[in-house]
Amino acid sequence: MSEAAAKPVHRDEVVNTVEDKGYGVIEKPLSVWERLLDNGVFRKSVMLILLALVWEAYARWSGNPLLFPTFVATVQAFFNGILTGTLLHATWTSISLLLQGYAAGLLIAALFTAFASATRVGADLLETLTSMFNPLPSIALLPLSMIWFGLGNASIIFVLIHAVLWAVALNTHSGFRSVSLTWRMVGRNYGLTGLRYVCKILIPGAFPSILTGMKIGWAFAWRTLIAAELVFGSSSGSGGLGWYIFQNKNMLDIPNVFAGLLTVILFGLLVENLIFRVVEQRTIGRWGMQI
Repeated sequence: MSEAAAKPVHRDEVVNTVEDKGYGVIEKPLSVWERLLDNGVFRKSVMLILLALVWEAYARWSGNPLLFPTFVATVQAFFNGILTGTLLHATWTSISLLLQGYAAGLLIAALFTAFASATRVGADLLETLTSMFNPLPSIALLPLSMIWFGLGNASIIFVLIHAVLWAVALNTHSGFRSVSLTWRMVGRNYGLTGLRYVCKILIPGAFPSILTGMKIGWAFAWRTLIAAELVFGSSSGSGGLGWYIFQNKNMLDIPNVFAGLLTVILFGLLVENLIFRVVEQRTIGRWGMQI
Protein backbone atom coordinates (compact mmCIF):
# COMPACT_ATOMS: atom_id res chain seq x y z
CA MET A 1 0.00 0.00 0.00
CA SER A 2 1.40 3.42 -0.96
CA GLU A 3 2.11 6.15 1.56
CA ALA A 4 -0.55 8.41 0.00
CA ALA A 5 -3.18 5.71 0.42
CA ALA A 6 -2.07 4.89 3.93
CA LYS A 7 -1.92 8.49 5.07
CA PRO A 8 -5.08 9.39 7.03
CA VAL A 9 -7.18 12.26 5.73
CA HIS A 10 -8.05 14.72 8.42
CA ARG A 11 -11.49 16.34 8.62
CA ASP A 12 -10.02 19.85 8.36
CA GLU A 13 -8.43 18.94 5.04
CA VAL A 14 -11.77 17.71 3.68
CA VAL A 15 -13.54 20.85 4.84
CA ASN A 16 -10.90 23.10 3.34
CA THR A 17 -11.05 21.22 0.04
CA VAL A 18 -14.83 21.61 -0.13
CA GLU A 19 -14.70 25.28 0.86
CA ASP A 20 -12.01 25.98 -1.75
CA LYS A 21 -14.47 24.90 -4.42
CA GLY A 22 -16.93 27.56 -3.29
CA TYR A 23 -19.32 25.35 -1.33
CA GLY A 24 -20.17 25.35 2.34
CA VAL A 25 -19.52 22.35 4.52
CA ILE A 26 -23.06 21.03 4.24
CA GLU A 27 -24.56 23.53 1.81
CA LYS A 28 -25.04 23.32 -1.90
CA PRO A 29 -26.24 26.19 -4.09
CA LEU A 30 -29.72 25.71 -5.48
CA SER A 31 -30.35 25.91 -9.17
CA VAL A 32 -32.68 28.54 -10.62
CA TRP A 33 -35.45 25.98 -11.04
CA GLU A 34 -35.08 24.76 -7.44
CA ARG A 35 -35.24 28.34 -6.16
CA LEU A 36 -38.42 28.94 -8.15
CA LEU A 37 -40.02 25.75 -6.84
CA ASP A 38 -39.14 26.86 -3.31
CA ASN A 39 -40.99 30.15 -3.86
CA GLY A 40 -44.61 29.91 -2.69
CA VAL A 41 -45.69 32.94 -4.73
CA PHE A 42 -44.34 31.37 -7.91
CA ARG A 43 -46.04 28.02 -7.26
CA LYS A 44 -49.40 29.62 -6.54
CA SER A 45 -49.10 31.92 -9.55
CA VAL A 46 -48.51 28.91 -11.80
CA MET A 47 -51.57 27.22 -10.32
CA LEU A 48 -53.72 30.29 -10.98
CA ILE A 49 -52.48 30.51 -14.57
CA LEU A 50 -53.27 26.83 -15.13
CA LEU A 51 -56.77 27.31 -13.69
CA ALA A 52 -57.31 30.29 -15.99
CA LEU A 53 -56.21 28.21 -18.99
CA VAL A 54 -58.56 25.39 -18.01
CA TRP A 55 -61.37 27.94 -17.62
CA GLU A 56 -60.67 29.42 -21.06
CA ALA A 57 -60.40 26.00 -22.72
CA TYR A 58 -63.64 24.69 -21.21
CA ALA A 59 -65.56 27.88 -22.08
CA ARG A 60 -64.41 27.72 -25.70
CA TRP A 61 -65.19 24.01 -25.86
CA SER A 62 -68.72 24.48 -24.47
CA GLY A 63 -69.36 27.38 -26.87
CA ASN A 64 -72.22 28.85 -24.83
CA PRO A 65 -71.33 32.28 -23.33
CA LEU A 66 -74.74 32.52 -21.65
CA LEU A 67 -73.83 29.55 -19.47
CA PHE A 68 -70.08 29.86 -19.12
CA PRO A 69 -68.23 32.88 -20.56
CA THR A 70 -64.55 32.70 -21.40
CA PHE A 71 -61.88 33.91 -19.01
CA VAL A 72 -60.95 36.67 -21.48
CA ALA A 73 -64.54 37.94 -21.61
CA THR A 74 -64.73 37.86 -17.80
CA VAL A 75 -61.51 39.86 -17.45
CA GLN A 76 -62.78 42.39 -19.98
CA ALA A 77 -66.03 42.77 -18.04
CA PHE A 78 -64.01 43.08 -14.83
CA PHE A 79 -61.92 45.98 -16.13
CA ASN A 80 -64.95 47.63 -17.74
CA GLY A 81 -66.69 47.52 -14.36
CA ILE A 82 -63.66 49.13 -12.76
CA LEU A 83 -63.42 51.85 -15.42
CA THR A 84 -67.12 52.71 -15.19
CA GLY A 85 -66.95 52.64 -11.38
CA THR A 86 -69.92 50.31 -10.88
CA LEU A 87 -67.81 47.36 -9.76
CA LEU A 88 -65.66 49.53 -7.52
CA HIS A 89 -68.73 51.03 -5.85
CA ALA A 90 -70.27 47.61 -5.29
CA THR A 91 -66.99 46.26 -3.90
CA TRP A 92 -66.50 49.17 -1.50
CA THR A 93 -70.08 48.88 -0.27
CA SER A 94 -69.63 45.20 0.50
CA ILE A 95 -66.24 45.69 2.15
CA SER A 96 -67.49 48.50 4.39
CA LEU A 97 -70.39 46.36 5.61
CA LEU A 98 -68.11 43.37 6.01
CA LEU A 99 -65.62 45.28 8.15
CA GLN A 100 -68.37 46.62 10.40
CA GLY A 101 -69.88 43.19 10.99
CA TYR A 102 -66.48 41.53 11.37
CA ALA A 103 -65.24 44.09 13.91
CA ALA A 104 -68.44 43.86 15.93
CA GLY A 105 -68.27 40.05 15.86
CA LEU A 106 -64.65 40.07 17.08
CA LEU A 107 -65.51 42.44 19.93
CA ILE A 108 -68.45 40.35 21.14
CA ALA A 109 -66.39 37.16 20.77
CA ALA A 110 -63.67 38.72 22.95
CA LEU A 111 -66.23 39.55 25.65
CA PHE A 112 -67.69 36.04 25.56
CA THR A 113 -64.22 34.49 25.72
CA ALA A 114 -63.14 36.70 28.62
CA PHE A 115 -66.24 35.70 30.58
CA ALA A 116 -65.73 32.03 29.72
CA SER A 117 -62.07 32.14 30.77
CA ALA A 118 -62.84 33.89 34.06
CA THR A 119 -65.66 31.70 35.37
CA ARG A 120 -66.95 28.17 35.00
CA VAL A 121 -70.44 29.52 34.42
CA GLY A 122 -69.12 31.57 31.50
CA ALA A 123 -67.42 28.51 30.01
CA ASP A 124 -70.63 26.49 30.26
CA LEU A 125 -72.62 29.35 28.75
CA LEU A 126 -70.22 29.72 25.81
CA GLU A 127 -70.18 25.99 25.11
CA THR A 128 -73.99 25.83 25.26
CA LEU A 129 -74.55 28.85 23.02
CA THR A 130 -71.91 27.64 20.56
CA SER A 131 -73.57 24.23 20.35
CA MET A 132 -76.91 25.91 19.70
CA PHE A 133 -76.02 28.65 17.24
CA ASN A 134 -72.79 27.63 15.51
CA PRO A 135 -74.52 24.97 13.32
CA LEU A 136 -77.22 27.49 12.42
CA PRO A 137 -76.52 29.08 9.02
CA SER A 138 -76.31 32.84 9.33
CA ILE A 139 -78.42 33.41 6.26
CA ALA A 140 -81.26 31.51 7.99
CA LEU A 141 -81.51 34.43 10.43
CA LEU A 142 -81.97 36.94 7.64
CA PRO A 143 -85.82 36.87 7.70
CA LEU A 144 -85.79 37.53 11.44
CA SER A 145 -83.20 40.29 11.13
CA MET A 146 -85.35 41.94 8.46
CA ILE A 147 -88.30 41.92 10.89
CA TRP A 148 -86.23 43.16 13.82
CA PHE A 149 -84.04 45.75 12.08
CA GLY A 150 -85.86 46.47 8.82
CA LEU A 151 -84.51 46.59 5.27
CA GLY A 152 -81.28 48.33 6.13
CA ASN A 153 -77.63 47.71 6.69
CA ALA A 154 -78.30 46.81 10.33
CA SER A 155 -79.96 43.57 9.20
CA ILE A 156 -76.89 42.54 7.23
CA ILE A 157 -74.53 43.50 10.06
CA PHE A 158 -76.58 41.37 12.45
CA VAL A 159 -76.17 38.21 10.36
CA LEU A 160 -72.49 39.02 9.86
CA ILE A 161 -71.99 39.17 13.62
CA HIS A 162 -73.60 35.76 13.92
CA ALA A 163 -71.28 34.40 11.21
CA VAL A 164 -68.15 35.67 12.96
CA LEU A 165 -68.99 35.36 16.64
CA TRP A 166 -69.17 31.65 17.31
CA ALA A 167 -66.20 30.52 15.23
CA VAL A 168 -63.89 33.12 16.78
CA ALA A 169 -65.15 32.62 20.35
CA LEU A 170 -64.95 28.83 20.16
CA ASN A 171 -61.43 28.77 18.71
CA THR A 172 -60.16 31.42 21.10
CA HIS A 173 -61.56 29.66 24.16
CA SER A 174 -60.16 26.32 22.99
CA GLY A 175 -56.79 27.99 22.42
CA PHE A 176 -56.76 29.45 25.93
CA ARG A 177 -57.54 26.06 27.43
CA SER A 178 -54.74 24.39 25.47
CA VAL A 179 -52.00 26.80 26.59
CA SER A 180 -49.18 24.79 28.14
CA LEU A 181 -49.15 24.48 31.93
CA THR A 182 -45.44 25.35 31.81
CA TRP A 183 -46.26 28.68 30.17
CA ARG A 184 -48.87 29.38 32.81
CA MET A 185 -46.45 28.60 35.64
CA VAL A 186 -43.76 30.82 34.10
CA GLY A 187 -46.24 33.69 33.93
CA ARG A 188 -47.24 33.19 37.56
CA ASN A 189 -43.60 33.02 38.64
CA TYR A 190 -42.96 36.36 36.98
CA GLY A 191 -45.88 37.80 38.89
CA LEU A 192 -48.11 38.31 35.88
CA THR A 193 -51.79 38.68 36.73
CA GLY A 194 -54.94 40.00 35.16
CA LEU A 195 -54.60 41.72 31.81
CA ARG A 196 -50.79 41.38 31.72
CA TYR A 197 -51.11 37.62 32.20
CA VAL A 198 -53.66 37.39 29.37
CA CYS A 199 -51.64 39.56 26.96
CA LYS A 200 -48.21 38.02 27.64
CA ILE A 201 -49.09 34.37 28.26
CA LEU A 202 -52.58 33.34 27.13
CA ILE A 203 -52.88 35.28 23.87
CA PRO A 204 -49.40 34.34 22.49
CA GLY A 205 -49.91 30.71 23.53
CA ALA A 206 -53.38 30.53 22.01
CA PHE A 207 -52.67 32.71 18.96
CA PRO A 208 -52.60 29.84 16.41
CA SER A 209 -56.16 28.92 17.44
CA ILE A 210 -57.20 32.59 17.57
CA LEU A 211 -55.89 33.21 14.06
CA THR A 212 -57.65 30.09 12.77
CA GLY A 213 -60.91 31.33 14.26
CA MET A 214 -60.42 34.74 12.67
CA LYS A 215 -59.84 33.12 9.26
CA ILE A 216 -62.94 30.95 9.60
CA GLY A 217 -65.02 33.90 10.80
CA TRP A 218 -63.82 36.02 7.89
CA ALA A 219 -64.75 33.34 5.35
CA PHE A 220 -68.18 32.79 6.95
CA ALA A 221 -68.85 36.53 7.03
CA TRP A 222 -67.82 37.01 3.39
CA ARG A 223 -70.10 34.30 2.05
CA THR A 224 -72.95 35.40 4.33
CA LEU A 225 -72.65 38.98 3.09
CA ILE A 226 -72.84 37.98 -0.57
CA ALA A 227 -75.85 35.75 0.11
CA ALA A 228 -77.63 38.51 2.07
CA GLU A 229 -77.03 41.06 -0.66
CA LEU A 230 -78.38 38.64 -3.23
CA VAL A 231 -81.65 38.63 -1.27
CA PHE A 232 -82.21 42.32 -0.60
CA GLY A 233 -79.04 44.23 -1.44
CA SER A 234 -80.83 46.92 -3.40
CA SER A 235 -83.74 47.33 -0.99
CA SER A 236 -81.34 47.99 1.86
CA GLY A 237 -79.60 50.64 -0.18
CA SER A 238 -76.31 48.74 -0.10
CA GLY A 239 -75.96 47.69 -3.72
CA GLY A 240 -72.95 45.51 -2.92
CA LEU A 241 -71.32 42.71 -4.87
CA GLY A 242 -74.17 40.31 -4.20
CA TRP A 243 -76.69 42.69 -5.70
CA TYR A 244 -74.29 43.44 -8.58
CA ILE A 245 -74.20 39.73 -9.42
CA PHE A 246 -77.97 39.34 -9.06
CA GLN A 247 -78.76 42.39 -11.17
CA ASN A 248 -76.48 41.34 -14.03
CA LYS A 249 -77.95 37.83 -13.91
CA ASN A 250 -81.42 39.31 -14.48
CA MET A 251 -80.07 41.20 -17.50
CA LEU A 252 -78.39 38.00 -18.79
CA ASP A 253 -75.04 39.81 -18.71
CA ILE A 254 -73.18 36.67 -17.66
CA PRO A 255 -69.64 38.03 -18.14
CA ASN A 256 -70.45 40.71 -15.55
CA VAL A 257 -71.85 38.02 -13.27
CA PHE A 258 -68.56 36.17 -13.49
CA ALA A 259 -66.70 39.45 -13.05
CA GLY A 260 -68.51 39.92 -9.75
CA LEU A 261 -67.63 36.38 -8.69
CA LEU A 262 -64.03 36.96 -9.78
CA THR A 263 -63.92 40.06 -7.56
CA VAL A 264 -65.06 38.00 -4.58
CA ILE A 265 -62.34 35.42 -5.31
CA LEU A 266 -59.60 38.02 -5.79
CA PHE A 267 -60.49 39.80 -2.58
CA GLY A 268 -60.41 36.50 -0.72
CA LEU A 269 -56.95 35.73 -2.11
CA LEU A 270 -55.78 39.22 -1.21
CA VAL A 271 -56.92 38.98 2.40
CA GLU A 272 -55.52 35.48 2.86
CA ASN A 273 -52.09 36.09 1.33
CA LEU A 274 -51.41 39.73 2.18
CA ILE A 275 -53.06 40.08 5.58
CA PHE A 276 -53.49 36.78 7.38
CA ARG A 277 -50.29 35.31 5.92
CA VAL A 278 -48.22 38.35 6.98
CA VAL A 279 -49.72 38.26 10.48
CA GLU A 280 -48.99 34.53 10.65
CA GLN A 281 -45.35 34.99 9.60
CA ARG A 282 -44.71 37.85 12.02
CA THR A 283 -46.30 36.10 14.99
CA ILE A 284 -46.63 32.32 14.86
CA GLY A 285 -43.70 31.82 12.49
CA ARG A 286 -41.38 34.19 14.36
CA TRP A 287 -42.29 32.64 17.71
CA GLY A 288 -41.35 29.18 16.45
CA MET A 289 -44.86 27.79 16.89
CA GLN A 290 -45.11 26.61 13.28
CA ILE A 291 -42.93 24.38 11.15
